Amino acid sequence: MGGDFPVLGWPNPVSPIVLAMDDRETARLRLRRWRADDLEPYARINADPQVMRFIAGGVPKTREECAADLAYVEAHWERHGFGLWAAELKETGELIGFVGLSEPTFIPDLIGAVEVGWRLGREHWNRGLATEGARASLDAAFGELELAEVVSIIDPGNLASVRVAEKLGMEYGGPVRHPLGFRVGVYRIRPTPQLR
Repeated sequence: MGGDFPVLGWPNPVSPIVLAMDDRETARLRLRRWRADDLEPYARINADPQVMRFIAGGVPKTREECAADLAYVEAHWERHGFGLWAAELKETGELIGFVGLSEPTFIPDLIGAVEVGWRLGREHWNRGLATEGARASLDAAFGELELAEVVSIIDPGNLASVRVAEKLGMEYGGPVRHPLGFRVGVYRIRPTPQLR
């Protein structure tokens, strides 16, 4: 699936992808599909107001909302063959959040794009884990999936995520309006020889 295939102004043919990305490991992370026993730790992560501060208006999520999130993530995997992985520490097996690729359907201007995203529990911030997992996601995006571009949607106040995007080599592409009324920044990256 290489090349530029414009879909609503984006160069990625999201819907036709049927390849299934495999689970993978990085130096410190195991990136895998979700399991039923992930709901409780995932709900704890999303109940933390600091974790949710820059996400969807800054409101912590309930357990029921987290269950709906995971059902949506699983449906995305089934529909597209890629998605957000559960991220666990290899050393302990602890679920620490997610990292991976998804279609950002919540922002109409970005339908057809593929986003690299991450969300980790607060106790795992500032250790390079988001960058490590996101780099593995980009390797999959530009390797197996042969995407022409990947974006990341970041609240401008979330300086830690902006730093992750910059470490990945992403460049600021401008603002878009979130459906809740605020502006978010879109960061972009295209494959380079070292990312293919």
